Amino acid sequence: MTVVAGGALVLLAILGSLGAAALYRTTDVTDGLTEVSAPALVEAVRLETALVNQETGIRGYGLSGRAEFLEPYSQGRADEEAAAGRLRELTAGDAGARADLDLVLERARAWQERVAEPLTAAGPDASAELAAELAEAGKPEFDALRDALAVQQAHFEEAADAGRADLTDAMRLRNAVFLTIAAVLVALAVLAFEGMRRGVTVPLERLSAEARQVAQGDFGHPLVATGPADLRQLGGDVEEMRRRLVDELAFAEQARRRLDDQAGELRRSNDELEQFAYVASHDLQEPLRKVASFCQLLQRRYGGQLDDRADQYIGFAVDGANRMQVLINDLLDFSRVGRLHTQRTVVDLAEAFDRAADALSVAVEESGAEITRDPLPHVVGDPTQFGMLWQNLLSNAVKFRAPDRAPRVHVSVAEEDGWWRFAVTDNGIGIDPEYAERVFAIFQRLHAKEAYPGSGIGLAMCKKIVETYGGTIAVDVTHSPGARMVFTLPVGTELPADDEADPVAAGGTGAESRP
Repeated sequence: MTVVAGGALVLLAILGSLGAAALYRTTDVTDGLTEVSAPALVEAVRLETALVNQETGIRGYGLSGRAEFLEPYSQGRADEEAAAGRLRELTAGDAGARADLDLVLERARAWQERVAEPLTAAGPDASAELAAELAEAGKPEFDALRDALAVQQAHFEEAADAGRADLTDAMRLRNAVFLTIAAVLVALAVLAFEGMRRGVTVPLERLSAEARQVAQGDFGHPLVATGPADLRQLGGDVEEMRRRLVDELAFAEQARRRLDDQAGELRRSNDELEQFAYVASHDLQEPLRKVASFCQLLQRRYGGQLDDRADQYIGFAVDGANRMQVLINDLLDFSRVGRLHTQRTVVDLAEAFDRAADALSVAVEESGAEITRDPLPHVVGDPTQFGMLWQNLLSNAVKFRAPDRAPRVHVSVAEEDGWWRFAVTDNGIGIDPEYAERVFAIFQRLHAKEAYPGSGIGLAMCKKIVETYGGTIAVDVTHSPGARMVFTLPVGTELPADDEADPVAAGGTGAESRP
């Protein structure tokens, strides 16, 4: 392929050189004909006309003696000089033409010295007599001049004819060369097309057909490339890509199988969790209620009748049973978030907030707390979950109050990049930055139960609820004094058309869409 292309380029270079030479020859001959031969012939004719006008003017002056007949002679002399000067320029490189011009000018000078100048020097009275004397002597001189002019013009005509013949030959050669170049170009184009078809198009179509076969699902079909080296390299790269895809598909298939196995394990784990929740909510609750009830009966019936240590032990049992009931109930509530509460409606967060505040009215009244809020938006979600979210956040804000001041709680909201950003701010004891992440872990407590009651599950439930809707929740460690809990929820009140495709309805966390 490279050798053929190189040979074609050499042939085109040779033909191009021949074409340039033929074009140069044609241009050179044309320039010689149009700029030398033809103008020289014209100037020779002008020279003859100028000399004839001189002879006519002298003859008229000699016959009439009138001075106005000398005007053609004077004008002829000027025209003679102009034509002779132009001919000298045109025949600068032609010795024969210069010789013809010198002969014409020599004979013209001889006639002028013997006839024209003596006659013009004589007065009008003597011109007639002198003209008669000089007529016979001047006739041979002017005839010789005519002969020299005829020879000069004949030579110029011969040069012009030769130039035209050369031009015709040059044009024929030029046309032949350019026709040959055109034929060679057409032949090379046909050969290039056929070579491209056989060497590139056909192998490329074959490679494309095999690639389509692989794309249709036959990933095990190998790709064999033919043709030029570049096309074979391309085929090798495509084959390498196919092998890589086959390896990736095999790995993906193994990963899918492992994922299916894990999904089956997860389903079994969820089933076991459901069974545990059922046992915890039914089977465990009943014996625990019996333990708590009989401990309380012991405390009421035998309180004060036994020693102090017995009363203390009974008190421990009653307290432990009560706290166990609270822990079980809280754990059940936590497990239900995102699993059982999947109702999707447009929720008025202001209404959910007010219900939560009313539920905490006793604690608010006892602590003298003041709870305020900004106008809250509507969002899509489960009303029960949002009620639990507000109740836990407000309960913590009121519970963890400073001993020297009444609680002040404010809820603000702002829209940022398609998300509602809520902030629950209080003036309580605050949260140390080192515990900013720990407070969201389940059953994590930062204080003794005697100082602040509770199971330590409230903020963990808030985190699970917020992440169920794709949002985030965190402690604003820059706020002081008090604490500020910041969380986000998506903006929008359009219900999804397909709940199964929604991460909230499916019980997912939607972590990939968090802002």
